Amino acid sequence: MSTVKSSPVVCFVGAGSAEFTRQLLRDLMTMPELSGCRIVLHDIDPRRLELAEAIARSTVQHHGASAQITGSTDRRAALAGADFVINMVNIGGHAATLTDFDVPERFGVRQTIADTLGVGGIFRGLRTFGFLGSLAADILELCPDAWLLNYTNPMAMNIGYLNTVAPQLKVLGLCHSVYWTVHDLSALVGAPLEDVSFRSAGVNHQAWLLDWKYRGENLYPRLDALIAADEQLRRRVRVDLYRRLGFYPTETSEHSSEYVPWYLHDDAEIERLRIPLRDYVGISAANAAEVESLYTSLAAGEYTEPEEEAAEYAPQVIQSMVTGQPRVIQVNTANTGLITNLPAGAPVEVPCVIDAEGARPLYVGDLPPQCAALNRSFLNVVDLTVRAAVEGNRDHVRQALMVDPATSAQLTVDRISELADAMLEAHADLLPASLR
Repeated sequence: MSTVKSSPVVCFVGAGSAEFTRQLLRDLMTMPELSGCRIVLHDIDPRRLELAEAIARSTVQHHGASAQITGSTDRRAALAGADFVINMVNIGGHAATLTDFDVPERFGVRQTIADTLGVGGIFRGLRTFGFLGSLAADILELCPDAWLLNYTNPMAMNIGYLNTVAPQLKVLGLCHSVYWTVHDLSALVGAPLEDVSFRSAGVNHQAWLLDWKYRGENLYPRLDALIAADEQLRRRVRVDLYRRLGFYPTETSEHSSEYVPWYLHDDAEIERLRIPLRDYVGISAANAAEVESLYTSLAAGEYTEPEEEAAEYAPQVIQSMVTGQPRVIQVNTANTGLITNLPAGAPVEVPCVIDAEGARPLYVGDLPPQCAALNRSFLNVVDLTVRAAVEGNRDHVRQALMVDPATSAQLTVDRISELADAMLEAHADLLPASLR
């Protein structure tokens, strides 16, 4: 049985990611069973931590909850006694994000989000792994029964790294992409979400909507009719992938364009599919501006929480493990025979039962062969990036870029090697010593 207490201790690591923190807090405090939990906020930035604490106290007061709020810049102190650890860190922040775009752009590499695969994803992973390794060690020492609920990207790389260096750690990778894909597609075809069932599996940000039904009706024909009638729908990467592969991918077109070799190298395809280059640069800047606006609204006593439930999985995981109420969500975990035509041990995204017993990922079997083929290309990059860090092997960094679908479609191998060196130098202060 689960050892989770009825009033659990939930530790937010990277709580200064204020927009995300406020959404998770809002969801937690709307669950009566969790209203008396203890929230421990941790961030290394005292100013950001102060903001997170103010948001948390305002949220608890707004909902009339009895949750206790504490904060600490000392990670080990924050982790002591935790039942759940929610990780939201962004190592390097907005400045590192700009480097992830600006340096590759000088080599002619186009990116949109750059947080999962490609040059940006590889180096975001490399600068995050060291932190994850030390966090895992602290959890295993200070709160070994705690669940680590990871939101930080690159999700597949981070889960793959944790499974390699801390296989005994209880960790789930959580991402809302599948939920919002089903939510938005169901609204598009006019099917009430509460009566929709679905099954999805693959890898994070490149999973596939394998089944999608409304009261037993296959909804794909409805989507096909809409696409056939609407030229603008056809001008989206995800729709283009769906029409060619037969199953809808579960992450946005902006993301999806970076995981295949077919679009970003070609001006006409960028225009045809309306691909927004450097999209995340603006998103990252807007996130930073939003944090500053929260300081202002809190100081003026005008803070308001998000209006609607964020539908994030972490509060749902905590509620189900505390109360025993079973639910099925999507999780990222090691492939222990769950998807039979993807590599054993690789990080995969599958349905999972959450209840008082913990987490039980569900068997999927074979993916459609065309979907598995793309996932294997994705996982090749993940594997080499993780190996680069674990083995301290700079050659694996270059090789990860060489097999990356979008990067290899845009550069020669010599230029890829030069780009790897430039990125290793640009991020040197944030990388493991063995890769500098």
